[in-house]
Amino acid sequence: MTIRQLNPRDVYDGAAYGISQGVVDERSGHVFVSGQVAWDVNGRVSGQTYGEQTTLALKNLSAVLASAGCGAADVLSVRVYMRGEMADHIQECLPALASFFGPTRPALTGIGVASLATPDTLVEIEAVARVAAAS
Repeated sequence: MTIRQLNPRDVYDGAAYGISQGVVDERSGHVFVSGQVAWDVNGRVSGQTYGEQTTLALKNLSAVLASAGCGAADVLSVRVYMRGEMADHIQECLPALASFFGPTRPALTGIGVASLATPDTLVEIEAVARVAAAS
């Protein structure tokens, strides 16, 4: 099989909804990470601010990337969805993003949206990464 599902134990399990937190296309080495939010393993929102939720979503993103055998330095592209007008909230989220990605500086798209998975969910982050080529 060339597609491997990623569902680390410390991230909410989407199996009941027929989804994985990520997949690896082992043929191409690409990792596609589902939108990560500030949910605990029980699907409860943690964090009340955009900044807190960004940090927690990045923690979940990190867990999914680690389960693929990669990390922040392997991320190629990121989409950040924020409830409301992006310009009103991006400054609160930038420190967490800059700290997480450091010098990697992946391509990033920010999108303001009317709603996310739950009314308390403020930020969702999805990513495309790569795993190291087999030696």
